[in-house]
This record gives sequence, structure tokens and C-alpha cells, in this order.
Amino acid sequence: MPNDSHQRAAEFHEQAAHAHRAAAVHHEKEDHLTGHELSKQAFEMSLRAHQASQYAHEKSQNAAQKPGK
Repeated sequence: MPNDSHQRAAEFHEQAAHAHRAAAVHHEKEDHLTGHELSKQAFEMSLRAHQASQYAHEKSQNAAQKPGK
């Protein structure tokens, strides 16, 4: 179901945003090692979110092209 793939993509986007916010907090506290690790996690989550969004988009396009839908 296309909505499931969109929901999964949204969850990855939320996780990435949370990691970005947490990294910013640690950088502000000059805890750069933790901030760097959280930034790395945020980047990885952003990549997953992007991939999930592409998959959801492809799934939606395929569903729209099927006759009778």
C-alpha cells in the first residue's frame, strides 16, 4: 500500500530531524565529539529518508498507472 511507504519515509525524516536537533544542542554545549556522532547519525537517517521517499514516490507512480485505480 503506497501510504505505508510514505509513512515510513516520514518516520525517517522525523528521526533525521531529531538527530540534527540533538547534534545542534551538543555543539552549542561544546560537546563536539557527541555532536559529531549525532551529526553522522542525522546524515545517515537523511539518506534513508531520501531513499524511502524515492521508493514511496515510485510506488505511488506505479499504483497510479495501473488500470482501474
